Amino acid sequence: MAQQQGSISIHAQNIMPIIKRWLYSDKDIFIREMVSNGCDAITKRRMIAPAETDDYRVTVTLDAQKGELTFSDNGIGMTADEVERYINQVAFSGAEEFLKNYEGEDKGGIIGHFGLGFYSAFMVADRVTIETLSGSQGATPVRWVSEDGMAFTMEDGSRTQRGTDIILHISPEEKDFLEEYRVREVLRRYCGFMSTPVYFDVVKPQPEQKPEGEDKPQQPQGPERINATPALWLKAPKDCTEDEYKQFYREVFHTFEDPLFYVHLNVDYPFNLKGILYFPKITNDFGTREGEIKLFSGQVFVADNIKEVIPEFLMLLKGVIDCPDLPLNVSRSFLQNDGYVKKLSAYITRKVADRLTSLFHDERDAYQRYWDDIHPFVKYGCMRDAKFFDQVKDTLLFKTTKGEYMTLQEYLAKNEGALGKKVVYTNDPTRQAASVGLYDAENIDVAVMDTLIDLNFMSFMEYSAGVEGLTFLRVDAQTDSFTREANDDEKKQYEENEKALKELFAAATGQDDLSVKVAALKDSTLPAVLTQDEQGRRFGEMSRIYGQDFHMPQAHTLVLNADNAVVQSLLKLEPGHKRDLVAAQLYDLARMSTRPLEKEEVTAFLSRSQELLGMLFENP
Repeated sequence: MAQQQGSISIHAQNIMPIIKRWLYSDKDIFIREMVSNGCDAITKRRMIAPAETDDYRVTVTLDAQKGELTFSDNGIGMTADEVERYINQVAFSGAEEFLKNYEGEDKGGIIGHFGLGFYSAFMVADRVTIETLSGSQGATPVRWVSEDGMAFTMEDGSRTQRGTDIILHISPEEKDFLEEYRVREVLRRYCGFMSTPVYFDVVKPQPEQKPEGEDKPQQPQGPERINATPALWLKAPKDCTEDEYKQFYREVFHTFEDPLFYVHLNVDYPFNLKGILYFPKITNDFGTREGEIKLFSGQVFVADNIKEVIPEFLMLLKGVIDCPDLPLNVSRSFLQNDGYVKKLSAYITRKVADRLTSLFHDERDAYQRYWDDIHPFVKYGCMRDAKFFDQVKDTLLFKTTKGEYMTLQEYLAKNEGALGKKVVYTNDPTRQAASVGLYDAENIDVAVMDTLIDLNFMSFMEYSAGVEGLTFLRVDAQTDSFTREANDDEKKQYEENEKALKELFAAATGQDDLSVKVAALKDSTLPAVLTQDEQGRRFGEMSRIYGQDFHMPQAHTLVLNADNAVVQSLLKLEPGHKRDLVAAQLYDLARMSTRPLEKEEVTAFLSRSQELLGMLFENP
């Protein structure tokens, strides 16, 4: 066979079904494309006729009775030759050709590609009509009509003013795009910040004539401005006021709350990026919630929460990010493998970290006020992004039960004499108040770690903070800090008593594997405390959080206070029911300082308490 060369031919009947089904993930994007085309036409007109003072606008008109949605602009318009090139040749970019031939200095502001984007209309319309008139000298109006995007008719049109109307006759299957609320919602979402004024007009049915003397019907309202809120992120940070930031936040995210603080992104090199990220109040249930970060390309909305552009942990924030260099119809696979996007993501992370560190160093009091709201987000970011952690690790705060805020180094420096490289914490200050009080008596700070993320965060810090031997211990994990040193004779006596007491408490509680220890606690009024192995308890809690069925035995140790009168009396009691009651009561009292009793346990505790009270007064 002889060698031959040629070009592959693509026919409209082959490509149109693909465009109509796969060009966009959401059909409502056709509205964005139609409005973008109108904005581009106006931008082109402004570029070639900058002295004009026309009232440039794009108007979207809904006529439900006719079943039509019309997109009108008073931009550059098209000649018959231009319609032939830009519409009849699918995917030909009029924007690229225009910029190539345009000789002015300002080559920015063109949103998309008139051509391929135009054909998104056929996803929802069974007939599309273009009425256009070019602003060039001697131009005549053109009408173009197609029912399927493949066959068309083109003839002289009826438009008398420069610009273009694109009239979509909505197909019956897509009639929700004839609903006023639906069109308005899509327009506000995609076009709410476009630089060209965008209006929405609804054709109302003609009211019936009323007899003379009756109230006349109200006149219909004029077109509604869709993009009345200015794009605040385009202003330089120095030109924005605190009130403007807060008002923008309330309007865009439909909330009455003010943000805690914000980060204004504004960079032209090495990439073009502008935006504002807001820190909302983040509650303990942050793991079940998601923020809202809107991605724009040249003021045109692209999507919410694009994880390839915005680091995952920043999804807890709210904000807008505008990247004009990103194409409107960007694919996830493109984003995942694009070096530009990775640099963009890293820059956003760095700017957020810079804002946090500057707050910490320059406005420590304000930073501490914010900490209760933002610390889940900051901790999550540290665990998800190593570079973010490196930037903010010295600003991480630990709130104590006394309401003080300390960095890790500040905590260790203050408590090192008593704890070494340990951090003592509580995850329930109310329930564990008795144990917290023991540390308070020794002037040892107890950190509050009571959010869902803290369990993982403590483990993360133990191996990532760069402090050798760093350990987090819950207030009920040990008694070393509030135990006095016993002499040799006392230690010998404790060892002798432990064996007998272990048998006693095993029988009284029904727990044969219960570990019992005798020690001299500094607070002689406290009869006993129950300690739990930190790592075993932490592992068990993590398993429950992640819904795993694996149950690791919990290692409990009942520490009996050798200096307490009740414990001393218990040792002297004769074996029997009364001694068993006292032992079981001591165990429950110790356990109640770490966790609440369960239903059956509460019943047993109350019954036992009543019986012991009865014994106390049976021989007055």
